[in-house]
Amino acid sequence: MNRFVKHTLVLVCAVLLAACGYKVNYSLSGASIPVAAKTFSVAYFPNNAPMVAPILSSTLTDALRDKFARQTRLEQVDEGGDFAFEGAIVGYSSVTASVSGTTETALLNRLTISVSVTFTNAVEESASFQNKMFSAYQDYDSSRLLNEVEGELIPQIVDQLVTDIYQATAANW
Repeated sequence: MNRFVKHTLVLVCAVLLAACGYKVNYSLSGASIPVAAKTFSVAYFPNNAPMVAPILSSTLTDALRDKFARQTRLEQVDEGGDFAFEGAIVGYSSVTASVSGTTETALLNRLTISVSVTFTNAVEESASFQNKMFSAYQDYDSSRLLNEVEGELIPQIVDQLVTDIYQATAANW
């Protein structure tokens, strides 16, 4: 391909991209948020799971608010943001993750947290979703009790959940 054709092709592509009506703001954090979006809101996520950890609701809600405040240009509002999040913790369970083949005793247990999220994108309604499930887990040594490890595992699991929610809403993954 000669130089003229290459330059013409690049120019045509640039014009086509500039002519698109949909504008997206890209950032170094990986967010691709529409320029028209200015605010976000995160409602409190109640713990509706059969088994409840007292710190879980506030830890998840605060972590989601913090992620959007730190990694986007959006301003936090109490409710009705251009990006609005609500939902509930619907699963909190600890089960055996691996068993010793010789003694048939548990080696590892797995703490799993599941969250149902409703996301409203007021700028681009087609990106909104209702009751989407997000789930994450961490394994821990079966010789330890759940109440001994919750304090260290919950923040790790919540971090993964918040990352997954962020990617599904702000990073278009």
